[in-house]
Amino acid sequence: MTKLNKKLLILLSSGFIILGLMGCNRLFGASGDLVERVSDGDTLAVKDAKGNKFTVRFACMDAPEIAHSRKEQASRRVSDRNQFSWGAKAQQRLEQLVRQSGDRVTLNITDSDRYGRKVAEVRLRDGTFVQEVLIQEGLAKVYRPYLNKCPSKELVQQAEAKAQQQRIGIWGDAKFTNPWEYRSLNNKK
Repeated sequence: MTKLNKKLLILLSSGFIILGLMGCNRLFGASGDLVERVSDGDTLAVKDAKGNKFTVRFACMDAPEIAHSRKEQASRRVSDRNQFSWGAKAQQRLEQLVRQSGDRVTLNITDSDRYGRKVAEVRLRDGTFVQEVLIQEGLAKVYRPYLNKCPSKELVQQAEAKAQQQRIGIWGDAKFTNPWEYRSLNNKK
C-alpha cells in the first residue's frame, strides 16, 4: 500500500468515526428529558423520551412569582412589582441554564404535588444541580416544609446560607416577600 493510499484510508476512517459520533444522538436519542417551556423560575414543561408530556415543579425550593395576567402585569403595588421583578429574573436565569444544556435535563422525581405536577430535582446534562444554582444566585429560597423529600437538602441549604451571608439577589432586597407568603397574602396557589 502506498503512502498516499494509507493517508487516504486514515482520513476516510477518521471522517466516518466523526460522522458516526455526531449522529449518536439521532441513533440512540439525546440524553435527558426535553424542556419544551420554562413556565417560571421553578416549573418546567417537559417531554420524556417516550413522548409523554408533563409539568415539573422543582423540589427543595420556591422561586418568586411571575405576573400571569394582564392585571398582574399592570399592577402598581410595590409588593407585586418586587415579586414579579425577581420572578422574571429567576425565569430568565432558568431559561439560560436550560438553553446552555441543549434544552435537556435529567430529573430525579421525588414526589407529585396536589396539582398533578411531578416534583423533581433537576440537573443539566453536565450534572449541574439547577436548584443549587438558583438558590446560590439569590433567585430562589429553600422551601423548608418539603425539605424532608429533598435528597440534596444539604446542598441547597449550603447554597442558601452562602447567598444569605453574601446578601446576593433577594437576600439583599429588604422589600422582598417570600414566595409562599406572597401567595398566601394574595390568595394564589
